[in-house]
Amino acid sequence: MVFVKVQRNARILPIIITRPVRKPSRAAIVIIMSDYYNLSSRSLSFLLLFQTVSQEDGDSRNPITYDLLQENQSKTSKTRQYVAAMIICLGAVAAGTALSWTSPVFPQMSAGNQSCLNSTSGDTSNSTSNENDILLTDSQKTLVGSMLPFGALFGALPSGYIADRIGRRSTAMVMDIPFILAWITLSFANSVGWLYLGRFLIGIATGSFCVVAPMYISEIAETSIRGSLGTLFQLLLTIGILFIYVVGAFVTWKTLSMLCLIIPILLLVGLFIVPETPVYLLKRGRRSEANRALKWLWGDYCNTSNAIQAIQNDLDQTGADASVKDLFSNRASRNGMVISVLLMVFQQFSGINAVIFFMNEIFKSSSTIDPKACTIVVGAVQVLMTLASSMLIEKAGRKILLIFSSTIMTVCLAMLGAYNTIQRHTDVSQSIGWLPLLCIVLFIVSFSVGYGPIPWMMMGELFMPDVKGIAVSLSVMMNWVCVCLVTWLFGVLNAGGADVPFWFFSAWMGVATAYVAIALQETKGKSASQIQSWLSGR
Repeated sequence: MVFVKVQRNARILPIIITRPVRKPSRAAIVIIMSDYYNLSSRSLSFLLLFQTVSQEDGDSRNPITYDLLQENQSKTSKTRQYVAAMIICLGAVAAGTALSWTSPVFPQMSAGNQSCLNSTSGDTSNSTSNENDILLTDSQKTLVGSMLPFGALFGALPSGYIADRIGRRSTAMVMDIPFILAWITLSFANSVGWLYLGRFLIGIATGSFCVVAPMYISEIAETSIRGSLGTLFQLLLTIGILFIYVVGAFVTWKTLSMLCLIIPILLLVGLFIVPETPVYLLKRGRRSEANRALKWLWGDYCNTSNAIQAIQNDLDQTGADASVKDLFSNRASRNGMVISVLLMVFQQFSGINAVIFFMNEIFKSSSTIDPKACTIVVGAVQVLMTLASSMLIEKAGRKILLIFSSTIMTVCLAMLGAYNTIQRHTDVSQSIGWLPLLCIVLFIVSFSVGYGPIPWMMMGELFMPDVKGIAVSLSVMMNWVCVCLVTWLFGVLNAGGADVPFWFFSAWMGVATAYVAIALQETKGKSASQIQSWLSGR
């Protein structure tokens, strides 16, 4: 089957030649065009005489899967790439609501707060008749908080394997179900056991989307916008966190849980709109579907032939899906794994999740400003600075933003440590009660432009398609192991004094600054093969 592309005036007229022809002559095309369109041969001006397309390259019944422009006239559209990334990152919004849910909810589940609610409303009946009827002890709060990272370990580990088997989009659909079930469970929970179950389910979904969303984005994005698209995951996660801080300040925890249910429902609907990634489709030999997916993502006038060939070349170099042994036996994959894991470790040992989980408690113990107002300010700053990072990352680069991020966090955490040290021994800190808010805002700013989005984005850049599923799963699993460890360490270190955790995290950020400055190279604007060459030492 041969497609002949001829331009008459400004229109493109495709022709199907049903008889076997290798390279039609100009005269043959004139005859075919005259017969096919009932046009005079004199009215035809030829722009492109012919192009042979194999049956693999597209569906012969659907001309839109073929390139209608010459290579030097090809252009791409980025709009649908952003739309697809935004839809898959609704999972990040849901993850953000899950991460910060405990911040406004735990105070409502405290015995003192419950009494205050009842006295304010004039309700003298038993607390079981009140909507906020679950009261938690400190140990139960710790367990409810730890169920999310514990569940995330179970969600992250198999997600890469599942994504390699059934596809990135299909995996997202399957793992969205625990999100929906979790919020339903939390919305109607009437005992602490249901809270445990809901938080565990939501952890499974959160861990899974931390794997699937970066994989999906890295496989649909053009090189020129790969960085900005990669930051969308962290941006929408911070929007989810801000949503909880703002809404949670005014509604009960059950109402808040019901509102959070809307997000995974929208995600499920959106996943029926976006296509599977071209990389996965080519890995499975579904070339025509990959072609159509690229047309949907990059626009009808993109040169899919070159893009498909570039992806296929990368896949041909890697072969079939690799095992864990292959991941560590290949030098480039092994070095990529080390970098990805260390960036995840540094991200969590900045203390970010400990700060988010216990933000209300931190402000209550160390600031004279209203804790609810402080958390809303911090959440808004986090969203704005992550948005700024998405604009800076393709200009400033990954390495410089990471160094800037860890340096400022080192200073801010040290200042918080010094503040709490002074507060333990003197009353001088009462005159500078604004300092904790300033330090945490600067901490969130620096985290949001560097160690917030970049480890997730680079995780998708560092690996070839054959090992990406396993490598991303292991990196995310390590991230959640660190979340569990840091959450536990925060409580242990805090028992020795409110200043101790901040000194500890500050030291880790100093190490992160040195590592990135010495060992990491810039990946901005580099293709997958160029990044692999660096990782393999060539």
